[in-house]
Amino acid sequence: MYHAGLADKMLVLQITTVIKMKRTVIYFFFIALLGMSVSCQPTRHADLIVYHANIYTVDSAFSKATAFAVNNGRFVAVGSDNDILSRFKSGQLIDAGGKPVYPGFNDGHSHFLGYGIWKLLYCNLVSTTSMKDVVNKLKDYNDSHHPDWLLGKGWDQNDWKNTDFPTNKLLNKVFPDKPVVLTRIDGHAVLANSVALEIAGINAQTKFDGGEVVLKNGKPTGVLVDNAADSMKSFIPAFTRQQKTDALLRAQNDCFAVGLTTVSDAGLDKADILLMDSLQQQNILKMRVYAMINPNRENFDFFYNQKPWHKERLTVSSVKLYIDGALGSRGALLLKDYSDDPGNTGLRLHPPAYYDSMCKMAYDAGFQVNTHAIGDSGNRIMLHTYAKFLKGKNNRRWRIEHAQVIAPDDFNYFGKYSIIPSVQTTHCTSDMYWADERLGQKRLKTAYAYHDLMLQNGWLVNGTDFPIEDISPLKTFYAAVARKDLKGWPKNGFQTENALSREEALRSITIWPAKGSFDENQKGSIETGKAADFVILDEDLMTAKKNRLYKIKVLSTWVNGQKVFTANP
Repeated sequence: MYHAGLADKMLVLQITTVIKMKRTVIYFFFIALLGMSVSCQPTRHADLIVYHANIYTVDSAFSKATAFAVNNGRFVAVGSDNDILSRFKSGQLIDAGGKPVYPGFNDGHSHFLGYGIWKLLYCNLVSTTSMKDVVNKLKDYNDSHHPDWLLGKGWDQNDWKNTDFPTNKLLNKVFPDKPVVLTRIDGHAVLANSVALEIAGINAQTKFDGGEVVLKNGKPTGVLVDNAADSMKSFIPAFTRQQKTDALLRAQNDCFAVGLTTVSDAGLDKADILLMDSLQQQNILKMRVYAMINPNRENFDFFYNQKPWHKERLTVSSVKLYIDGALGSRGALLLKDYSDDPGNTGLRLHPPAYYDSMCKMAYDAGFQVNTHAIGDSGNRIMLHTYAKFLKGKNNRRWRIEHAQVIAPDDFNYFGKYSIIPSVQTTHCTSDMYWADERLGQKRLKTAYAYHDLMLQNGWLVNGTDFPIEDISPLKTFYAAVARKDLKGWPKNGFQTENALSREEALRSITIWPAKGSFDENQKGSIETGKAADFVILDEDLMTAKKNRLYKIKVLSTWVNGQKVFTANP
């Protein structure tokens, strides 16, 4: 019995071994077949392949890749070099040399057309040091351009030794026969000479709701603030269609050079939006634009009777409102007096009923409301007004543009009513030299509070407000992360508890602005099916030293898989 049992066990072992061998053979047979099947799959065509890259996709997982394929202007695959190069063939192969690649940058709040007009048709007064310096620049510009109206933009008395508002005394002496209108850096005040004031019919007795004619010894100084400034601007001769076209193309070139593939234009009229649309359809204007409409009857009659536009390169889904002015010109609407100007709380540009009416029309039309709000009172008024219509959590994506000074009790409105903060992180580093004088230390602690605002909904929109600030999104990124100026001041950063992380800062200039215009499924990240907009830099934003961030160079910019900018060697 013992030997028979052993024989049976040996037989069972032999049979089991044979079965295992057959299973192994079958397994490897199928693996071989699968490999043959994969290897026999036809290689797909791609218009462009980028490989050997350090790609930040900025998808929901913030994942990375080394290669992607583009066809017909869209990303068709994102992965490793081996994966992409084995599956796709292309006549255009780009070896990125290990350089970092990001989604095309998106400026969530800017003035695209205005920037181009400023560059082409205005004297540049940025970084002037005095009124004498301003006049010297104007004389040179006037001698070389001979304009009928002498226009300038960019002066900021806060940068001068005498920080009081200037007067037009020197302008009247040097330009006694030509109208001169000089727009302050924030766009909320102008300095006009006597010729221009006379054309506009503005004198010491002229009054403006939501505006101010600044007087000295009972006479106009030439400084006009907010609605008074807008009145003066309305007398400037209109720019021609060709001038605007040239301005848009100039702005586009400058934007591509800094890695921008989408910009916002915060306040446009119908004719300018249709001009952009026409140039885009002709493939002359390749820049993507999120256009906010100005609140006027012509715009309402045309756009509110349609669904919001979400075209290939043009989105029109919002109206731009203003509740107050700017902090630098003391037009921002505050709950209490300016610390450096007792008795002044700033300017509310329209009565409360106006904002109710504007919000109701936009809500009924399915449009976003994007309101410029700087002061804590201005922000409170708009947050409360929005709340009446939004009534709680929602997906309307109404926005507060700037959200600069927020009262502590009002932060929760952003989260409770899904209101999106649209901030400009360089405003913090431009204003930090004098903001404490305007606000005092207590109010300053809840100003420029980008991290606290971001936490309300888990995201925010970031931009530059160019030409008010520098056009570069890399400086936006640097200001968000470091909260220092370009000289590294202050040493430890300004209120760094409200800095953004590098990942948050990158999202704030790519996918989050796309979300801010309801376009996150079309652009903003390097993912299959999205528009192939990307930028290649010479250093990595995620790992470079902070003091290097704003110095990083854009090597190339791509829109729809086509190169639109290449850096000079």
